[in-house]
Amino acid sequence: MQPAIIDVRDLAKRFGPIEAVRGVTFAVAAGEIFGFLGPNGAGKTTTIKMLATLLRPTAGRASLAGYDVVARPADVRRSMGIVFQDPSLDNRLTAEQNLRFHAMLYGVPGSEIEPRLAEVLAMVELSDRRRALVATYSGGMKRRLEIARGLLHRPRVLFLDEPTLGLDLQTRNHIWEYVVGLRRREGVTVFMTTHYIEESEHCDRIAIIDGGRIVALDTPEALRRQVGGDVITITSPDPQLLAREIGARFGGGAVARASDGQVIVEQERGAEFVPRVAAAFPSLVTAVTVKRPTLDDVFLKLTGHAIREESASAADQLRTMARAWGRR
Repeated sequence: MQPAIIDVRDLAKRFGPIEAVRGVTFAVAAGEIFGFLGPNGAGKTTTIKMLATLLRPTAGRASLAGYDVVARPADVRRSMGIVFQDPSLDNRLTAEQNLRFHAMLYGVPGSEIEPRLAEVLAMVELSDRRRALVATYSGGMKRRLEIARGLLHRPRVLFLDEPTLGLDLQTRNHIWEYVVGLRRREGVTVFMTTHYIEESEHCDRIAIIDGGRIVALDTPEALRRQVGGDVITITSPDPQLLAREIGARFGGGAVARASDGQVIVEQERGAEFVPRVAAAFPSLVTAVTVKRPTLDDVFLKLTGHAIREESASAADQLRTMARAWGRR
């Protein structure tokens, strides 16, 4: 692994009685695509805001490109670009005007602005729309322009906070074509957050975060191996009873747990195991699916709940924090 360009030790953030981030420790190598995977309210955005000097940590320390985020915030900001979860472009300006304003804010030398502006617009395939008002852009075009803006001053680290939130699947895939190529074109380190399982597959390593804590950190393949075997999902009129019966009948070879009205079983050669369960408990089995483990299965195993695809309300986020607080 390359030397760490982001180094985080026991980083924490408290908002009154709520611990949004609870002592996270990790390092990101230069040139890595690193992901934070977790539900809304898990602490992903709060962590990025601390690393980007937008929030001051309650405890712990962090450095980016060798600069302490508290002691050297100006140097940190010059070393990073960020695409926020919420749109931050000025719709009343053209794409070119948005980029020129950003270049002035970051002190890009005047002689470099025009060639760099043309370069990043070409990279995200918006050269022909550079003089169009951003108000006329689609959601996907705006996201691509925000990525171009974040790269304009040649940062060493690019933060992408839920970069495809609210976009359709085709546009999300299009955005990721650009993101995955950034390492080759720009040599930039990408730190992204998401609650979309399929997006995390683009990462070299993933930190699974829940309730403000990192519960696992590894490559996508290594994380999937933690589940073990096939994942069998059984719909049952009494999931709790069926989970107990499977454990009693098949012993430690079948790990069964009830979740959201279903029974989840991890088992090698799942296609062979399903007929045995159906024959043993015909009145408790109404439907069965078998699949290879995904990162969603990993998250479910580690946290006891699935990553929600929907946006979380303020109440949802408070409930997430309360659950984390209760596990202390």
